[in-house]
Amino acid sequence: MKIAILNDTHCGIRNSSDVFLKYQETFYSDVFFPYCIKHNIKQVLHLGDYYDHRKFVNFKALNHNREIFLDPLKKNGMMMDIIPGNHDVYYKNTNELNSLKELLGYYINNVNIVMKPTVMKYGSLRMALVPWINSQNYVEYTKWIKSCKAKVIGAHLELNNFEMMRGVKSHTGMNANLFSHFDTVLSGHYHTKSSTDNIHYLGSQMEFYWNDADDPKYFHILDTETLELTPVLNPHRMFHKLEWNNGCDADLSVITDKFVKIIVSEKSDAYLFDKFVDEVNSYNPHELKIAETFDEFMGENVDDESVSVEDTSTLLNDYVDAVDTELNKDRIKGIIKTLYTEASNMEIT
Repeated sequence: MKIAILNDTHCGIRNSSDVFLKYQETFYSDVFFPYCIKHNIKQVLHLGDYYDHRKFVNFKALNHNREIFLDPLKKNGMMMDIIPGNHDVYYKNTNELNSLKELLGYYINNVNIVMKPTVMKYGSLRMALVPWINSQNYVEYTKWIKSCKAKVIGAHLELNNFEMMRGVKSHTGMNANLFSHFDTVLSGHYHTKSSTDNIHYLGSQMEFYWNDADDPKYFHILDTETLELTPVLNPHRMFHKLEWNNGCDADLSVITDKFVKIIVSEKSDAYLFDKFVDEVNSYNPHELKIAETFDEFMGENVDDESVSVEDTSTLLNDYVDAVDTELNKDRIKGIIKTLYTEASNMEIT
C-alpha cells in the first residue's frame, strides 16, 4: 500500500492573497491529484498545519480550499487522516479548540481528525500518529511515545537542532532522543526538507516566503511494505532570484504573477540595467524588488567613534552620518525613521 503525505499546506496563508490561492490550486490540480490518480493512491496523511492562522480563516479561503482540495479528495474516493499542527489550534497550550474540528466536519465521511496519539493501520504497517505537543499534553504524550511499539511515527514536532529554514537551525524544542526507538520519524512543522538519523522533516509542499526560494518543495509517498519514502517534486515556484552581473540571461517567461528579486552584483551600465528592469516589469511579476550591494554601510566601513548610543533614533541617525557615501543621507534618515515608527507601533502577538 502507498499513502500520500502532505503537511504545512497553510490554507489562507498571506492573508488569503489571491496569488497564493492560485498557487495552491496549481499545486493540487497540476501536481498532487494527477500523481495520486495515476498511481491509484487512495489514502492521504496530513501531518498538521492544514490552516495558516490560529485565530481565524476567511470564507474566501475556506471556499477555495473546498473547491481545489476537499471536493477533489471526495470525488476521487480518497480518505485523509489528519493531525492538528500548531497553526491549527486556537490556544498555544491546548489542542482542544482547533480549526480542523470546526471547519472539516462536512467531510467527516472521508476525513478522519486524529486528536490523540493513535496507532493507525495502513496495509500491514502500524504507524503512530501524534498531534501537536503542547504544555497541557506534554507529559501524557511523551509517556505514550516512550511506550509506543510502532516502527514508524508521523507527527508535527518542534525538535531542537534541526533546520527551521535552509541554513537556520532551531535552538529550542524537544530532544530528538525521545524518538530514537522508532525506525522512521516523519514530521511536519519546519518548512525545509532535512533528515538526521531516523528523523525526516518533510518540508512544506509550496513556497510561502522569500526564505523558501531555491529550496525544492515536495510531497511524499510512503510505501507501507518497504517503508521507502519517495519525494515528489512540486515544480511550480513563487519566488525567483535574478542575478544582474552586467547582464542576465534568465528565462523571464516564468515570472508572471511571481515574486521577483533582482540581485545586483555588478552594474557598470545604468542604462542597460534600467532596460532590463523594464523588460522584467513587462512580464507582470506580482512583486519586484531590487537588491544592490551597500558595502559602504557595513560595519568595517563606518566610523563608529562618532556613533552615539543615547537612544535608538539617535543611534540610527548617527550611524547614517558616519557612513562614507554619496547617497542622500537626509532621505536615508527619513526612510529609517518611518520604518522605526512602523516597527514600534506593530502589535506583538
